[in-house]
Amino acid sequence: MTEVETRGVARDGLFLLADIRVEQSLEVHRVRVRNLSDGGMMAEGNLRVQRGHRVEVSLRNVGNVPGSVAWVQDDRFGIAFDENVASQKARLPLQGVELPDSVVIKPSWSHNSPSPLEPSTVRKI
Repeated sequence: MTEVETRGVARDGLFLLADIRVEQSLEVHRVRVRNLSDGGMMAEGNLRVQRGHRVEVSLRNVGNVPGSVAWVQDDRFGIAFDENVASQKARLPLQGVELPDSVVIKPSWSHNSPSPLEPSTVRKI
């Protein structure tokens, strides 16, 4: 790792398209997935999201994955998944969803997004 690179989670750089639905909206947006790990992803697209927004991402060969927006910068944003996914599956062709025996899926020690807050437990300041 360089001085600048401080992340402890391996990420796969790739170019993949995904569909995202933002909390309480029926509209689906197509975004580019710039990197993907078991615990989250970085996406790029013409989509207005804010940190903390709940989203559902539809990833090829993985399915619908709930999570929350962790950061936003220009047209890129990070999503922390609620639970880890097998991110290697997203790289496989659509017809071959099953992983070959030679592929080993390693758990990720990434940060998972916190559970949504219950409105009754939130205190106004």
